[in-house]
Order: sequence, then C-alpha cells, then structure tokens
Amino acid sequence: MISSVRRFLPKPFRKDKPVIPVVRLQGAIGMSGPMRSGLSLASASLPLEKAFSVKKAPAVALIINSPGGSPVQSRLIFKRIRDLAKEHDKEVLVFVEDVAASGGYMISLAGDEIFVDPSSIVGSIGVVAAGFGFTELIKKIGVDRRVYTAGEKKVTLDPFQPEVPEDIEYLKGLQQEIHETFIEMVKSRRGDVLADDPDLYSGKFWTGRTAIQLGLADAIGDLRSVLKERYGEKAEPKLISAPRSMFGRKTGVGVGLAGARLTEGLGEELISAAEDRLMWMRYGL
Repeated sequence: MISSVRRFLPKPFRKDKPVIPVVRLQGAIGMSGPMRSGLSLASASLPLEKAFSVKKAPAVALIINSPGGSPVQSRLIFKRIRDLAKEHDKEVLVFVEDVAASGGYMISLAGDEIFVDPSSIVGSIGVVAAGFGFTELIKKIGVDRRVYTAGEKKVTLDPFQPEVPEDIEYLKGLQQEIHETFIEMVKSRRGDVLADDPDLYSGKFWTGRTAIQLGLADAIGDLRSVLKERYGEKAEPKLISAPRSMFGRKTGVGVGLAGARLTEGLGEELISAAEDRLMWMRYGL
C-alpha cells in the first residue's frame, strides 16, 4: 500500500532509487565551429554544474572519449570539475570509452577513480604542435607574400616563410613548460599509484589494461555495472546534456544564430576538421 501511494508523492518526498548524474565529455578539445564540434569549458560547464547540483546524488559520473586538443581548455575543464566536486562534496567517477589521451587524459585526472575498457587508449602525456610549410608551393605558383609587422617576432613560424632555428627552439621551450604542468597534474592526482616507468611522460599511450598496471587508471569497468555494484541494483544513471538552442544545436558550441556567417573562414574550418580526424586516426579510430 505504501509503495503504491509513494508513486503519487512529489519527487522530493519519494524514497526513489539512487540517481547518478552522468556527463559525456566527447570530442577534440578546443574551439568549435560549423564543421567542428569542439569540447571546451563553454560547452561543458552547464551540464557539469547541473550534474553536481543534484543534491541526493552520491557521485557524478563522467564518460570521456577524447583524443586531446587545447591544453588550456583541458585544464579549465579539469579545474571546473574539481571545484564543483569540492563545492558539492561529490565523488567523481570517470569512465573512459575509446580514448582518453593527451588533453582527454588531463580531464580524466579530475576523477577520484578512473575506469577503462581493456582496449581503451590511455595516456599520451605530452605536448605537440603541428603545421605545414608552403614556401616551395608559393614559389611554384608565383605568389608573392607580403607581411608588415610592428615587432620582429610577430610572424614567428609563419608557414609561408622558411623555418628559423631560433623560433623552433622558442616553441620547444613553450612546449616544455606546458608538458611540465601536465606532469605535475598527473603526479598530484595519481602520484601514490604511479609506476616507476621512464616512458610514462614520453607521450606514449597504452591500452586500458596496461594503463592500470602503470597507475594511470584504477580498474576495468563500464558505467552501468560499476554504479550498480557500488550503489545497488536500483542505481540509475541519468545523462545530463547541454540545453539546446531554438535551432536544435546545443548551446555553448559556438555557432551563430541560424547558422549566420556559416561560410566565414570555411577553409580554416576544413583544415580544423581534417586535423581533428587525424587526432582520432592516431589512436586507430
């Protein structure tokens, strides 16, 4: 009799099954555009805040599937997750799907526990910068590039000019600083379980099974099984998504109203989309 009456009570007065909010963080990390659905703090903040605000939830689960991208956006998302976890006193459980590499792994560090599939790709703790050189091409097609600057280093590493060894060394110095920040984050979050392996911070990546042995992840497990084992058979994961705009796209994705200025910078969008695809292909996906 009591259970039948409970169905008609407002939700706050029911003793329902435990609900665990789930946020999916997926895609290359960085700026988005018409052809590039990037993962950034702007796109992730609303669903994260909504998930952590569920008062009765014992934890927040994050599904991560990302080959990496912007180190700044990666760290900002990591920090927002940790700030919200502390503010709401919530445990954070991370579940890696296909890949959590580079910036994707940096975000995974926000988890109190990291679960993987045996075949997940995990790691790539390093920094990379890639581009193209067009100096020979513009000579062949007879293009004369004209650049005027105030500041002699304003066009450092211009793809239409020959490389300068001094500029390359400068870029490598910047990369080293970013790499050190990444390493500090890994040690701070997982230093007590990390293996003493010289390749750990080399940029290499591993399967989920090996990642556990190295201390980069905690256990093999999928979201539904782990939640039921930890919080009972009635535990229910609830996906929290970003709200959609009036045009059907998720807000915080960086697209103008009605696709305004859709073709502006289309060449850059095509290159960015190709770069994103190459990031996934690097991990066999």
